Amino acid sequence: MTPRALARSSPSPRTHWRTRLRRRPEALSSGEQLAELSDLFDSEASSVRDREAWESLRLRWVGKKQGKLRDLLSGMGALPPEERRDYGQAVNQLKQKVEARLAELGTELEARESAAALRASAVDVTLPGRRPALGSLHPVTLVRQELEEIFAELGFSVAEGPEIEDDYHNFEALNFPHDHPARDTQDTFFLDPAGPAPGLLLRTHTSPVQIRTMLARKPPIRIICPGRVFRNDNDLRHSPMFHQIEGLAVGEGITVGDLKGTLEAFIKRLFSPDTGVRLRPSF
Repeated sequence: MTPRALARSSPSPRTHWRTRLRRRPEALSSGEQLAELSDLFDSEASSVRDREAWESLRLRWVGKKQGKLRDLLSGMGALPPEERRDYGQAVNQLKQKVEARLAELGTELEARESAAALRASAVDVTLPGRRPALGSLHPVTLVRQELEEIFAELGFSVAEGPEIEDDYHNFEALNFPHDHPARDTQDTFFLDPAGPAPGLLLRTHTSPVQIRTMLARKPPIRIICPGRVFRNDNDLRHSPMFHQIEGLAVGEGITVGDLKGTLEAFIKRLFSPDTGVRLRPSF
């Protein structure tokens, strides 16, 4: 016989196993044969190291088309009727063992993959969390918030405007004469002192917000204008930048008595109800 003929006549191990199953099913019904298959599965399962090997093992044993357990059950038809019950029970026990071990291996692989992913991320999940840096609001901000809350209770709303102003809103609309000292560079930060006048400047008070509000809204108006202002003045009593708050109420029937009552209510709410208030006209 030629080598080619020999190769054709020698079945593969899988084909040989199935041929024995079809020709000698009575051999597979014995406890020895099933024990041999059980040992074979244990040996193959012990060599599984990754998901690909696990999937290959699953298909070989419980695959719907080529699984060994399927072949075992398909051989029951050639057995005598009195042997089929014991044979089927033994095969089902082996099937339960195989499926349980496959599930166990799948869980182990999943745990290994999760551990490998954690190691790859280089993050130690057992370390304590990092506490965020704790901070607090600036005292000026806290005071401003309190002032806004007090005036809100008195019926005022907060109005804001730009810190970079033009000459009209900062001076002209407030009736500042052209020769007023506040228009001089010694008192005001002009953004381009050498440029054509009037130019842009850093607002010297929050009064421009009142002008913008009255131009944009109709009475009645009741607002406060808190914010930063800038003046070219720096000594022990003054700072180039400081905070200011102004109030504006426009409407019918408003009197100086309303102004006095608002100021007294504001002072007592800010400090204490027992705070004494004395009003002196001054500029």
